[in-house]
Amino acid sequence: MKHVLIILSIGVFFLNCDVQPDPVSFSDEALNATFINSEGESVNFKSILETHKGKTILIDVWASWCRDCLVGFPGLKALQNDYDEVAYVFLSMDKTQESWKNGIKKYNIKGDHYFMLSGWDSAFSKAIDLDWVPRYMVIDTKGAIKLYRAIKIDDPKIREHLK
Repeated sequence: MKHVLIILSIGVFFLNCDVQPDPVSFSDEALNATFINSEGESVNFKSILETHKGKTILIDVWASWCRDCLVGFPGLKALQNDYDEVAYVFLSMDKTQESWKNGIKKYNIKGDHYFMLSGWDSAFSKAIDLDWVPRYMVIDTKGAIKLYRAIKIDDPKIREHLK
C-alpha cells in the first residue's frame, strides 16, 4: 500500500492510495479483441499469442504518426539483433490500414503486424488501459505478462525480461 503525505501551508493531509499490481495475464476482453493481420483477415488477440506459444514475445503498440514510436525504432532494431529468438508483435494504432502498411514499409519494421480496429476506442486499448504509445509489453514463454507497461524502448526492464 502506498501512502502520500502532502504538506501545505494550510495544514497536513494524508492520502491513502491503493496501487494495483500489473496483471500477469490478459483479460477476456483483451484476448477476444479483434485485429486485422497483414493478409487482411480478422484475428483475435488470443490467436496472435497462440501463434508464438512457447516463445518470449515483445509487443509494441505503435502508430506511424507517433513521434515517440519512430524515435524508438533504432533501439527496437538493436533489441531484435540482440534477441533474435524473441517474437516481435506490432499492434498498430494507425487511423487507416493504408497508413499502417506504409509505415511498416517506410520504417522497415520486421515482425508480425496487426492493425487495431478503432484505435484508442478499441476493446484491446480499453482492456490494457492504453494511455500512451508506444507501449511495450513482454510475455514470457509460458504466456505470462512479465512487463505490462513500458513507454520507452530503452527501459532496462525490457532487456531484463527478454533474457
